Parts: sequence; C-alpha cells; structure tokens
Amino acid sequence: MEKLTFYALSAPEKLDRIGAYLSERLIRDVSRHRYGYVCIAMEALDQLLMACHCQSINLFVESFLKMVAKLLESEKPNLQILGTNSFVKFANIEEDTPSYHRSYDFFVSRFSEMCHSSHDDLDIRTKIRMSGIKGLQGVVRKTVNDELQANIWDPQHMDKIVPSLLFNLQHVEETESRSPSPLQATEKEKESPTELAERCLRELLGRAAYGNIKNAIKPVLIHLDNHSLWEPKIFATCCFRIIMYSIQPQHSHLVIQQLLGHLDANSKSAATVRAGIVEVLSEAAVIAASGSVGPTVLEVFNTLLRQLRLSIDYALTGSYDGGAGGGTKIIKEHEERMFQEAVIKTIGSFASTLPTYQQSEVMVFIMNKVPLPSSQQPIEAGKAGENRNRLTQIMLLKSLLQVSVGFQCSNMLTALPSAFLDRLLSSALMEDAEIRLFVLEILISFIDRHGNRQKFSPISTISDISVLKLKVDKCSRQDTVFMKKHGQQLYRHIYLICKEESNVQAHYEALYSMLMLISIELANEEVMVDLIRLVLAVQEIAQINEDNLTAYNRCALFALGAAYLNLISQLTTVPTFCQHIHEVIQMRQKEAPYLLPEDVFVERPRLSKSLDRLGPEVFFWQSKISEVLGGSGYNSDRLSTPYIPQLTDEDRLSKRKSIGETISLQVEVESRNSPEREQ
Repeated sequence: MEKLTFYALSAPEKLDRIGAYLSERLIRDVSRHRYGYVCIAMEALDQLLMACHCQSINLFVESFLKMVAKLLESEKPNLQILGTNSFVKFANIEEDTPSYHRSYDFFVSRFSEMCHSSHDDLDIRTKIRMSGIKGLQGVVRKTVNDELQANIWDPQHMDKIVPSLLFNLQHVEETESRSPSPLQATEKEKESPTELAERCLRELLGRAAYGNIKNAIKPVLIHLDNHSLWEPKIFATCCFRIIMYSIQPQHSHLVIQQLLGHLDANSKSAATVRAGIVEVLSEAAVIAASGSVGPTVLEVFNTLLRQLRLSIDYALTGSYDGGAGGGTKIIKEHEERMFQEAVIKTIGSFASTLPTYQQSEVMVFIMNKVPLPSSQQPIEAGKAGENRNRLTQIMLLKSLLQVSVGFQCSNMLTALPSAFLDRLLSSALMEDAEIRLFVLEILISFIDRHGNRQKFSPISTISDISVLKLKVDKCSRQDTVFMKKHGQQLYRHIYLICKEESNVQAHYEALYSMLMLISIELANEEVMVDLIRLVLAVQEIAQINEDNLTAYNRCALFALGAAYLNLISQLTTVPTFCQHIHEVIQMRQKEAPYLLPEDVFVERPRLSKSLDRLGPEVFFWQSKISEVLGGSGYNSDRLSTPYIPQLTDEDRLSKRKSIGETISLQVEVESRNSPEREQ
C-alpha cells in the first residue's frame, strides 16, 4: 500500500488508471463473493483518496463512486455499510477542483431507502439505518457548498431526504430505552438512529439559505399530514422546535408563513388536526420572536381570526360546507371548541412576542373585526345570525383579552386610542353578560400596570389597606390627559353596567377592580371626586331601584360601594372621611350585614328582602362626604353635585329601552338639585 501510494503521488496522471483497475477487480470479486478481496480493494481506494488531492483526482473519483454504488446495490448488509463508510470518508474531503458531471441522484435514493430498512434482525436494521443517515449527511456536506454540483435543495431530493430523517426521528426502537442520563450511556447507546437523524436534520436546516427554506419545510408538513402526526401533536411540536432552533433566525418568519398556509389548506380537516397545527404555530412563534417575525404580523392574526370564524360556522351549521348537516364529516362541537381555545391561546402567545407598538396595532385590528350593533359592520339577523354574532364577539374579545394580558404600556393614550376605546366600550353595553365581563377584563388588564389586580380579591371592607401592599405611583401627565379625554366615557359605562340585571358576582368583582385600578393608576384629585360621585350614584341605583333589580343585584351594589369607599377613604388619608365611612360600615355590620361584601360576595349570599325599609344610618351621604372632603381642600361644589351620565349617540343606537326615561328623570332631579333628597 505504501509503495502504491508513493507511486500514485509521484505520477498523479496514472491515478485514473489505478482507479479503473481497482474498480474492475472489485466488481469481479463482488460477483464471485470473494469478500476479503473486496475489503482490500476498498481500503486501497480509501487510502489513495485520502492521500491524493491533485488536479486529476476527478477521474479517479468516478471509479471510486462507481464502486461505492456497486457495494450499496448488493444485498449484503456488511457490503452496504462498507460502501457507506467509504462514501462518508470521501464526503469529508475538500476537493481542489470543481466537478461538472457528477450525479448524486442514485446515492440520495439509495441512502433514503437504507434509512427505511426493515431487516428482520434488529441489530442489523439499526446499523443499516444509521448508515443511510450518515450517507445522506455525506451527500449534503458534499453538495451543499459546491455551486456546480447537483442542487440538493431541489424538491426531488428534499422529498426523499427529509422524510427519511423524520422517519428515524419518529421511530425510537423499543429496545432503545433511554438510559437515565446521557453521561452514563455507553458508547453504543449514545449513537442511535434517532439522535443521528436529529443531528443530520439540524445540520441540513442550518445550511438552508433564504430561497431553500420552503423546499426543506414542505416535506415536513406533508410527512406530518400523511402519517396523521398533528394529533397527538407531540412529534409535530418536537419537529418544529428542531426546525426553529436550527435555521438562521432571520428566516424564521418563512416557517411561520408556511405553517399559516398549511393551516389554511387544512381548513376543512378535522378540528383536532387544525388544533395541532395551531399549537405547533404557537410554539414556533414564541421561538421566532427572538429573530424576526417579519412583515407577516397582521397576516398571522388575519389567518388565525379567519380560522376562528370558520370554526364558529362549522360548530353552528354542523358541517364543513355551510349546508345543514350536508357535510361529509360529522363535526364534534367540543372539538371545535378545543380548536377555538387553541387559536385564542396562540393569538396571545404570538402577540406577547411583539413589540408594544405592534401589539397596539394587533388589538385595533382584532377590535375592528368584532361585529357591533352600532358600527358599519353588518350584524346578521335571525336566530342563527344572532348566535354567530354572539360567538364571534365572544371569541374575538377572548383573543383581545389574551393580547392585552401581555401588554405593557406606560402611556394610556397610546395604549387605548379613541377609535379602539369607543368600539370596546360600545360592546360593554351589550345585553350579553359574558361579553360585558370580557370588556371589563380587557380594560382592567390595560389599566393595571403594576400588578395590583390580584390584591383586590376577594372583595372585603378591610380596616387597614397597608396589608394589601398596593403599588401606587403618582399620576403622570399623559394619564391626566387620558382621563380628561375619556374619564366621563369610562364612568358612564361603569354606571350603565351596574344597572344590568344579568350581572353576577364576577361582574361586581370586575367593576370593583376597575374602580380601584382607576383610583390607583389614573387618579388625580378631580378623578377621585368623580369616582366618589359615581359610586354614590351607584348606591342610589340600588336605593331607588327604578330598574327593578333583584335583591341580589341591589345588595351587591350596596356592598360594592362600601368596599370601594372603604379603600378610597384610606387612600386619600383624610381622617374625617375615613371616620364617616367606617361608622357607616360598622352600622351595617350591626343592622344590615347583607349590605357588605363579606355577606354578599360568597357562595351562598345572605340577602334581605326588606331593602326599602332601611334607615338613613346605613347609607353613605353625599352631603356628609362633600363636607368632610371639602374641609381638606377637595372641590366640595363638584362633590355635592349628583353624578349623571352624559347622553351620547351610542344610547340612541343601543338597544336599551330605559335610557331615555332615566335621563329625563335625572334632568328633573338635577333642576331641584337637592343633595339631601334621599331624606
């Protein structure tokens, strides 16, 4: 061997003849089953290949590849493995001169075939599969950097390579039970087809340039479709984790785009499949955030919202083509619901990865899709239409809530632009209790910038609020401007929501949080005064009861007022104010415990039917409060004026009957303007 190598190096022009001779010998030996000579010939070729890197190596390589192909074609596993090993060594050689006429098609096909080997003997099967994967890795390494080589990224090659790797990723052999920790694994265990396939896939994706990503991802999607791997989604998620972490981060939005396209293409597949794709999308989006999501942000939300609307239709009509029951597949409503939840979760996780300004855009975008009675958006009539509208409103508001939860913005003016706030608040006046609750929750998540929300539950009249450890900041200039601009609008909606008969405990808790958060986050003196007036007006709704509210609603409003005034009096730290509030609360504890949150906001509220026979000592008095606060420099004139909501166009459009009547009543009252008219 040494002599041969020396001869080949000193007379490089003889290389191709040496190669031709050796290959002729090898082919003869293979067909005569003289495997010892086959191994010797192959070893000789390997050594010559490693030693000679001269200009004329090209022709020698031809003979070499011809022999490797011959070995790979044989039936004997050992020869296949021998051929693969030689090919891998060859793949790692850097060649000086490019070659024009080499084709690797045979190798891609053969190695892919070996990856799928189903040999009876498990040990041999594993070896053949490992060889196949190594071979593919070799082909990729050899061709990926050479401009003149076969283009490995062509679909015809990718459609063989990628599924072969996924097949091995997916089939963890039964005997390959993973050892407890990779450090304790023996050498043999360390290398399994699964791990090797993963390494190879990562390497392949890491080398993919911008134009090749699509060809590499498409076979993954097709493989997951063909083998029904979207449900359960564990394997699909694992694949896309590998993909997202392996590709160059600036390409990640291309993967997201392909997943979205795939979701659209599957819009008539079973809900479980769509849910799987959406969950994978959600995972991928979170990883992509570190790179760039690119120009596709609104496209992502558009696709997701479109899928949400389709799903609502499917659930309502019971079929995929809108006909009544004409669908080919039976649609299970709970599966559609799971899918909708998955979409909403994805919208949230996707939005949380965006910068603040894009989150704002997304929220405006979602809000504009909510069908509202007062807007230009068509509201479908009829029973099915109403159902569809209601479901659409709920799903979109749920999505909005998901986005707003992760939203952090110090400036309320930019966080809640007027157009957005108007639309959001007009859905707060819907008859539907669930929708109202979502709107309150969304507003709360915007206003609560210091995480105080959780500290208010359960609602109680706590005697010392320092135990709540509230974070209170001074109200900034922008917040003051925001409240000047939108304050009256917010109060009005809080007031009108309080009058709703269908409110339940969750609504009162949300209203309470809302009032408290405005007081902590956005309040200057003027806002404080307005909020106190608002709460006293709410007490009056319960007291006069023109709207014929139930005993529970009335007690809840009384309790809400008590809890709020108790907290706010301690925040303003005016001793006489605190004293008045405290006295009334003590009176209630003695005479009418059912007017306090501790008795109302529990699983079995203790109520009283005789709410119209209550004595004056259990109420908070506007005159008394304006007197004690006026003495501390608050605006007592404003405090002694009862709060009246402003009338807007919205009320005329809204479906309320009683609004006109309440307004005329209040005008009458205001002309008398007697603060003590309750007495």
